[in-house]
Amino acid sequence: MGEIFSPGKLMLTSEYFAIDGALVLAVPTKLGQEFFFEEKDDEKSLIFWEAYHQNKLWLKAVIDYKNWQIVETNIPSSAEFILKTLKNVQLLSTTKFKDNFTYNLKTNLQFPADYGLGSSSTLMNNLAEWAEIDPFYLNTISLGGSGYDIAVAKEKSAVLYQGVPEIKYEKVDFNPSFKNELIFIHLNQKQDSREGINFYKSKKKSQKLVDEFSNLTRNILVCNELENFSQLMLIHEQKISDFLEIPTVRTKFFADCPVFVKSLGAWGGDFVMSSKFDGFKDYFWGKDFNTIFEWSDLIGL
Repeated sequence: MGEIFSPGKLMLTSEYFAIDGALVLAVPTKLGQEFFFEEKDDEKSLIFWEAYHQNKLWLKAVIDYKNWQIVETNIPSSAEFILKTLKNVQLLSTTKFKDNFTYNLKTNLQFPADYGLGSSSTLMNNLAEWAEIDPFYLNTISLGGSGYDIAVAKEKSAVLYQGVPEIKYEKVDFNPSFKNELIFIHLNQKQDSREGINFYKSKKKSQKLVDEFSNLTRNILVCNELENFSQLMLIHEQKISDFLEIPTVRTKFFADCPVFVKSLGAWGGDFVMSSKFDGFKDYFWGKDFNTIFEWSDLIGL
């Protein structure tokens, strides 16, 4: 049985504005998604799909890919998404699902699904690597989104990413001297990023504002002092708050926090980034935010 691995991701800058071409800084996480595959020449044209969340079976499906029908499953809506995605793989691939083989395909998501670290993007990248197809195109026709998460999964590195007018990205060395002072706090809920994106798209924006986020990203990438980094994060957060007319996460939950708190990705859920201060664990635990990671626990660099 073969195996492929893609890391999860955290988007540090330009959330939402990535859609309009703002430069994004994103980093890989230590945890990601494993993909196991086995092919059997038995003339049956079947896919046996098993998806695990942290080694516990979540989704099971048998798909007849000659007729693209779900033979059996425990979660019909999720199986329909898998069928649609694998159909796209067949469309793009020169080798997969072209014969009458049986395919045993298994995934294992290493982090809780509500972490928002990229369960879908890691799947897209794993399938694309397996089928030797373009992961960005597979992601576009199966899911949509800016594509920065695909770049992180593909390169297994921090990246500087721009998706408009065309996809451009580069691996970067993001290793701030103060990284061990940074912490990541989970907000105990998964944010619907599509909902957030639709709300963002409904608002009128200017190229000037998109460029401001690109400049912030460049400055954050080369920043080597925590004080300066914190200031840039506060500016970034306030600009998005002003544009969306939504209070910052700090205003909403952490008004008395003595350091910066910045949303990562779609606002209202998933992770936020902050920095250590005296009693920081007691502070966040006291507000019922009990999942706190340090840089070395979470970031795969």
